Amino acid sequence: MTTTTVNFEDYLQIAQLHADYAQAVDSGDWDLWPEFFTEDCLYKLIPRENHERGFPLATLLFESKGMLKDRVYGIRETLFHDPYYQRHVVGAPLIRAAGKDRFEVEANYAVFRTKLSQESTVFNVGRYIDVIVRTPQGLKFASRLCVYDSEMIPNSIIYPI
Repeated sequence: MTTTTVNFEDYLQIAQLHADYAQAVDSGDWDLWPEFFTEDCLYKLIPRENHERGFPLATLLFESKGMLKDRVYGIRETLFHDPYYQRHVVGAPLIRAAGKDRFEVEANYAVFRTKLSQESTVFNVGRYIDVIVRTPQGLKFASRLCVYDSEMIPNSIIYPI
């Protein structure tokens, strides 16, 4: 992967993947979330400081699509929390490297949270660092690092970022 040039159709598909992902996790239809990933994938929610210093400690770490599905089960069946809505705003993707069937991509994100009968607040802000691969089913995340900027987070993160 030596080139960072990407054709318009690939760029559009990457941008659409980001938009579809945000819509899916904002919709609360949790079964959609794992389908954005390859079977052997990585999803990590990690503070910026740990990421930049190479520290492995992450807030959430899932290493397969099966683990993502397990999290979906947990969201629905075992985790008890005040319900809330979330809304993602994702910046334009920045292609860091591009190959025939593999892309290294970054995009800034902001997630807003709205609890019932409360005003919306900024919930989590950072950047996605993705490895996206072309599969027979379309583009999928082989790896998604959600590197959040603040060292402080709310007492729990239930839903995917």
